[in-house]
Amino acid sequence: MLKVENIKLSPGADMGVLSAETARILKVREKDLLSLRVLRRSVDAREGVSMVYTVEASVKDELSVLKRCHKKVSRIERSPGYLLPSPLPAPAVPPVVVGAGPGGLFAALVLARAGLRPILLERGRPVERRKADVDRFWATGALDPASNVQFGEGGAGAFSDGKLNTGTKDIRHRFILETLVAHGAPEDILMDAKPHVGTDYLHVTLQNLRKDLLALGADIRFESRLTDLDIHDGALAGITVEGPEGPYTLPCRHLVLCPGHSARDTFEMLYRRGVPMEAKPFAVGVRIEQRQADCDAAQYRQYAGHPGLPASTYKLSCHLPNGRAAFSFCVCPGGEVVAAASEEGRVVTNGMSEFARDKENINGALLVNVTPEDFGGEGPLAGIEFQRKLEETAYALGGGGYRAPAQRVEDFLFKRPSTGPGRVLPSYRPAVTWANLWDCLPPFVAETMAQALPILGRKLKGYDQPDTVLTAVESRSSSPVRIPRDESGQSAIRGLYPCGEGAGYAGGILSAAADGMRCAEHICQSISQEG
Repeated sequence: MLKVENIKLSPGADMGVLSAETARILKVREKDLLSLRVLRRSVDAREGVSMVYTVEASVKDELSVLKRCHKKVSRIERSPGYLLPSPLPAPAVPPVVVGAGPGGLFAALVLARAGLRPILLERGRPVERRKADVDRFWATGALDPASNVQFGEGGAGAFSDGKLNTGTKDIRHRFILETLVAHGAPEDILMDAKPHVGTDYLHVTLQNLRKDLLALGADIRFESRLTDLDIHDGALAGITVEGPEGPYTLPCRHLVLCPGHSARDTFEMLYRRGVPMEAKPFAVGVRIEQRQADCDAAQYRQYAGHPGLPASTYKLSCHLPNGRAAFSFCVCPGGEVVAAASEEGRVVTNGMSEFARDKENINGALLVNVTPEDFGGEGPLAGIEFQRKLEETAYALGGGGYRAPAQRVEDFLFKRPSTGPGRVLPSYRPAVTWANLWDCLPPFVAETMAQALPILGRKLKGYDQPDTVLTAVESRSSSPVRIPRDESGQSAIRGLYPCGEGAGYAGGILSAAADGMRCAEHICQSISQEG
């Protein structure tokens, strides 16, 4: 097989055009192409607008073609790919996974495929019930602290854009993508340079993955919250769980702990039990919302609105004279700003989009880094208290009922309260309250954002246009704590495997899933050595 890279085509070109261009580059007749498969697809809007492809091609007389076109073509060397751990006898005390986000789900999948029959505990509800709870919250402002955007099957990523791009390389990534596709995710994620599943497809995928886990012998328990650890001589011996019928205990020697970044009560319990933890930097800010058509026009120019192009997105950052940095995060093209609270009396925002990305607005987080020095407290949980105060202030400024305070960019830059929207209509539900965000953001965050907006507006035309909407507050961009672990994946409490984004070891769906697999591999190795 040959790999041909950097094939540039006009937006909307079909496979026939791609086949013809591949044959031209290889200097063969199109009928001599035995097969053609897209490996990667991206948009290049730097000079004009092109779709850029990397393909795998099979041709007659491959060696002579390679010799003739070696500057543009390379040979594909097949790698074995990710290999699951070898099957093991099920232990008398099964491993336990806490949290059914991407880290927990893929940890449970690896353990189940190894024959270890894991117990998967999730404090929230199955995704179909969870969706009904979230829809009710967005419509009425009636929050269910046990089932919301943060807690439930799929974790926080189940109500997001479902982005799967990551800055890291890992042999596990292809396995994760193929597993998602096998369970209902769009096949596009196998080729897109910036793959996304979309909330609608994620919900279907999660239900199918649950069925697969059950068929493999996993014991999945919803509405089951970890409340205590039984530690003997520095090692985990058991856990206490609050289930639908009350508390109960489980013997446990191997626990994959995937709490997510919002399980604040779990972090507090771990701290009381002496599990080593440390405060870590994170970022806070707002969701910034523009019209998708304006963003498309800024990036695609005359091709804006072309059916062969995806909704445009962006990635922006700047370093400022005050020593701070501001940056975009979790951009959701054609999406909506969502209410993501998990605690009563606190407003939290996030972004979400479906696979089609076809809603009117684009939104993303506009964030400013905060460090333990900014928290104004001591101990590993100081960042949590910083978040809570910020969310409480936003709730008060919004006027209650989980209405979020919002402001037009022009008003924000003049430090005056907004009285209503302009061209950009806010998508946040239950509703927004027009306000002055300087009244709820820490001064250093608001000042950094005010300095950054014109700079970022020069990088992306229209980013800071007067009617752009800022909605507060975005406070859950990543975990405020890290739970240290050693090379075996274990905490200082032996048998406890901190995992994923909540433990401080991932930054999105793909990296969290890979980390869950890594922790499961450590457990398989430990159990095989014990046996």
